[in-house]
Amino acid sequence: MKNKILKFILSFILVICIFIIGFCALILYDYYNSTEISVNITDSILDFGQKIVEGDLIGDIQTTLSKIEGEQNEYSSVDYSNIIVDRYFFNQLEEEAKTIYKAFESNKDNMKTGNYKIELGTTFSDVLSKENGQEELGRYYQSAIEAYTYDNPDIFYINPQKMYLNIETITKGKKIKYNVYINSGVEENYFNKEFKSEEQINETIKKLENVRQAVMANRKESDYDNVKMVHDYLVETIEYDSSVSKENIYNIYGALINKECVCEGYAKGFKYLMDGLNIPCTIVIGKAENSSENTESHAWNYVKIDEEWYAIDVTWDDPVVVGIGSLDRSRKYKYFLLGENEIMKDHMPSGKFTENGKTFDYPTLNKDNYK
Repeated sequence: MKNKILKFILSFILVICIFIIGFCALILYDYYNSTEISVNITDSILDFGQKIVEGDLIGDIQTTLSKIEGEQNEYSSVDYSNIIVDRYFFNQLEEEAKTIYKAFESNKDNMKTGNYKIELGTTFSDVLSKENGQEELGRYYQSAIEAYTYDNPDIFYINPQKMYLNIETITKGKKIKYNVYINSGVEENYFNKEFKSEEQINETIKKLENVRQAVMANRKESDYDNVKMVHDYLVETIEYDSSVSKENIYNIYGALINKECVCEGYAKGFKYLMDGLNIPCTIVIGKAENSSENTESHAWNYVKIDEEWYAIDVTWDDPVVVGIGSLDRSRKYKYFLLGENEIMKDHMPSGKFTENGKTFDYPTLNKDNYK
């Protein structure tokens, strides 16, 4: 009799133990289950003169599941509020996009490694908890990286198409947290093709700074004279690339080091030098009607002089582009400091850097040409 009671008690305890172990395993699985979603830019920032963006900027969402048991990683928001930025396109962003922009700015030196992980933490948990939160965050990310690219021509080595926005979803019981970071995803790095290492980038930056310092050594007293000096320097030193197949023809490396580029390189080179002279300047993209009356994608600049904004198209003032050899003064400055009435005759600005991206505003031009 005693043996039967003992067996019953032992069997009962065994069943209870199995039930407890199974229940705990289920709770543990639910307590820390992480889903990582990677979003990257698959369509390029507009390559002027080469191709027009097709489709949506945000690519397909790639999802990987990883189950983490017993690991108590804690995530928190990353505060970039102490980063002060006052740049033209940044100032037009929503607060969420500004946070991502500031994350880029805060990690500018770190990004020279090509695969540095930019942490955003749980900052966007409120956004991601919404029904369409991933798409909304994707739009903020797109706007931020577009603004950052065109506000900062000195990040010539970064390829936005090779950067991934990652969203980790961590479920703890009924609570959900989202950890966000940016990295190179499936890519070896997020450099443009020609760049391989941080050392190479630092050497290139030093060369570019030397060019800028050489230009600034000839600094004039008035903003007008400085704008003219930079305009003339670019027209006289850059050769327009008509092959549209070489590396770095869309950035300041092509414009100021290789001295061969297309219109986007001219525009970025002009802004880079204007930034060094502390003269307000922005890059403008859109369509323009060339001398053959054909409309093409194009890039140029707006620059601020005497508290007024004017248009300047260094590319179309380059004699190589028009193919008629040396230019007389009137032709060389045909697109130099034009007002709205003149530039809009054959230049049609677009507020979009990509087909499905945010529509940015440009400065309001003075109606008349600079006098």
